[in-house]
Amino acid sequence: MIVKNPSKEKLEEWKSTWIKYKDLIKPNRKTGLELLKYLQTNYSLTEIFDTDALNAISYTVSMNKNLSEKLINGVTPVPRAFYLNNIGQGEKFYLPQNKDNKEIWGGDITKIFVGIDLSSGFYLVEGSTMLWDELCCFQGIDEQDLQNYVVVAQYVNALQRFGKMNIIADE
Repeated sequence: MIVKNPSKEKLEEWKSTWIKYKDLIKPNRKTGLELLKYLQTNYSLTEIFDTDALNAISYTVSMNKNLSEKLINGVTPVPRAFYLNNIGQGEKFYLPQNKDNKEIWGGDITKIFVGIDLSSGFYLVEGSTMLWDELCCFQGIDEQDLQNYVVVAQYVNALQRFGKMNIIADE
């Protein structure tokens, strides 16, 4: 998850990661519906119907070329928005992970927002880089993503964070 403008060095690091792994990764991207089912199975969510939140998800997909290309045959975005509840398995995302956590999000985490577009598979998380990485690991990437060095590097970094690099070798 990118939370600040990357440095020139970070961009070069991502390119190097892409070169190292792009030919080892096989497309395995899950759909938006599969992503939603994963979240609902593993965590307690409260769905929100705020028009601004739903529009932000839809507009992000519609206005981003890489995301809008994932919409098949003129299908429009189908946004869903949730708060991840601070209970059960979700509690781990509300615990301070490190001193940088407060710097990234501007204080203690009181709500974690998750937005998903069921049509394109786009998702966003506000309030937890750890949850974003978990979703990145689960969702995987497709052929189009394999051409994007930033996406590949984020995927590899997420796999490393969760000790799942064997996914690349097993594919």
